[in-house]
Amino acid sequence: MAEDLLIVKGSKEERYQSLLPQVRGLLDGETDLIANLANICGALKEQFNWLWVGFYLVKKEELVLGPFQGPVACTRIKKGKGVCGAAWEQKKVLIVPDVEKFPGHIACSSLSRSEIVLPLFDQQKEVMGVLDIDSTKLNEFDSTDQHFLQKIIDLITF
Repeated sequence: MAEDLLIVKGSKEERYQSLLPQVRGLLDGETDLIANLANICGALKEQFNWLWVGFYLVKKEELVLGPFQGPVACTRIKKGKGVCGAAWEQKKVLIVPDVEKFPGHIACSSLSRSEIVLPLFDQQKEVMGVLDIDSTKLNEFDSTDQHFLQKIIDLITF
């Protein structure tokens, strides 16, 4: 298990390419889901210094707050509500360049300006949760983030 992350400066792609094997190392041999989600949050927050990085996990008919890094957050989100609930309902990645323009956006923090949410699927292709990342900058997230964040969440085993 890695104890320290090598934080890389450079392009977004270079930072992800450096981080991906380090996340693999953090997860290698660890079977506890919560521990793995927590380390993923810590690694992403350290490398990119986004406002908020966290997971919501499906419990019955709600997303319930899981491991995260950043300010306190909304605890429960209904299916279809906000960006997280919409990504769950639609079973797809949502990239929101300006959260103020997203209908029904749930403002857990007034500092959030843009957001990306990726659903986590189990082996039966059911959504088990979402990875939610918020930035204080407009237009922070793009297809590069989607590509590499998907690679990271693909390392998670349920």
